[in-house]
Amino acid sequence: MPNQPITTDPPPLYYLDNFQQALDWLQTRYADLLTAQERDFMRQFVLLPVSSRALLVRLIMRKGPHFRSDRLRYPEIGCIPTAAGPLLELDWLSDSQPLDAEQLGQLLRRDELAALLPAAAARSGRRKPELIAELAATQPQPRPFSQWCPGHTASLFTLLIGELCETLRLMFFGNLGQGWEEFVLAQLGIFRYEQVELGPDSRGFHCREDIECYRHLHRCRQALDEGMAAGEVAELLGEQRPDNPWLASRLARLQFSLARQLEREEQLEAALALYQRSGWRGARQRQIRILEKRRDHVRAHALVQQALAEPEDDAEMQLVLRAERRLARQLGLPPRAVAGKADSPRFDLVLPGPHPLGVELAVREHLSSDQAPVYYVENSLITGLFGLLCWEAIFAPLPGAFFHPFHSAPADLHSPDFHSRRRQAFDRCLARLESDSYRQHLRHIWRHKQGIQTPFVNWALLSEELLEMALHCLPARHLQLWCQRLLADLRAHRTGMPDLIQFWPQQQRYRMIEVKGPGDRLQDNQRRWLDYCARHQMPVEVCYVQWTR
Repeated sequence: MPNQPITTDPPPLYYLDNFQQALDWLQTRYADLLTAQERDFMRQFVLLPVSSRALLVRLIMRKGPHFRSDRLRYPEIGCIPTAAGPLLELDWLSDSQPLDAEQLGQLLRRDELAALLPAAAARSGRRKPELIAELAATQPQPRPFSQWCPGHTASLFTLLIGELCETLRLMFFGNLGQGWEEFVLAQLGIFRYEQVELGPDSRGFHCREDIECYRHLHRCRQALDEGMAAGEVAELLGEQRPDNPWLASRLARLQFSLARQLEREEQLEAALALYQRSGWRGARQRQIRILEKRRDHVRAHALVQQALAEPEDDAEMQLVLRAERRLARQLGLPPRAVAGKADSPRFDLVLPGPHPLGVELAVREHLSSDQAPVYYVENSLITGLFGLLCWEAIFAPLPGAFFHPFHSAPADLHSPDFHSRRRQAFDRCLARLESDSYRQHLRHIWRHKQGIQTPFVNWALLSEELLEMALHCLPARHLQLWCQRLLADLRAHRTGMPDLIQFWPQQQRYRMIEVKGPGDRLQDNQRRWLDYCARHQMPVEVCYVQWTR
């Protein structure tokens, strides 16, 4: 499927061509999973007149399912009622779908709505929601648009196959967060994507049950986001045990979110049970907190010992060490000896302010000079260099990583086995740091991949000037250490990095600076990065700022 940007306006029926490409893609890769209804849809779709196919795709791409004909203006389609005729015959559209007053109110202007009510209501100046409420009270029975608005010049079309089309979209993208507009955004060059080699087995779902599981998880996530009580959502979720590792990861994350909400609502027993089932990163530490809160110190201490023996990451280690000291006091046990940490050097500044662009920019302006420029790089420079150096490993065409041409990142990016599945590829990338060839490689990737969507490179920030300064002043050993830390936990370790970096090109050296304004203090993820840098003798300092009065 081509992913080359076009330099002129897209052809009039670009969206129809894109939709047909997606259907062809699905028939190639998902033929064994398509239902009889989906296969019939694809077969009948290509037999329709071009105008009917174009109208259907336009409606699929719009927010529906109800559409007024007088608001459908597409010169390339022509007469809308004529184009709708074959779709009505197939029962893909309806022109007689019953609407209640609320649905009707979303389709009418205020004056059109007022015309359906007694004259007094129309002249009252009430807002549209109030008019809808009155219409619902006086005429509660659903009826077709033509009966609500007899004599109206517009017809109403209702899309009846929205669920089917949404399933096809889910199968193509592997998620419901992306839409058909991805095609034209890529064609126009607004978004560019890495062209990963995709074979017939490049798909996110392996059986029909995977598709239904995804949709169920999506509905539960929506219900939680829309305010449904966490206990009710947990009951709705039920006992899901997907075999698909990607779906199992989504389930674990949802269970963690539900447990977190239950914990906030003080439903500690239910939260504890759901954390135990989840296994998502951080779930064990939350169990410890709940057991402490319930004064079940013995069980909490046992979990702490498990975590200390095999911590899932350094974030958990940091938290359980604190818990271990608290629990040791409660249980009358000797506290664990903790190795001292290397503190990062500190310096203080008093600057005019507050600065309109923030404390970090104030420090940058104060410290920067021609001989020692300072750049604002928070969480972007190190991740950007990692993204350039390890580009081929990140975009390796592994099964289950890429399903379609519009991925900005592998689908398993945050899975626990992301690194292990690509270990050899990452080892090859990091091996470049053993010679000066890595500098030329990073320059090559920066030039040839410029603007391509990636989870690691901020193209707007990583200018050629900053890249060259970093390649000149940063030791390869430090870049290797940063990459190794990122690979240990890509989700957690890509944040908390120092705000600024200062270079001394003539001495070929640098320092990173974490900036703290008045009343601000170091966060846990920042402390972990600072400690890592200090342990490996990387130059990093903490700057505390006070404003002049």
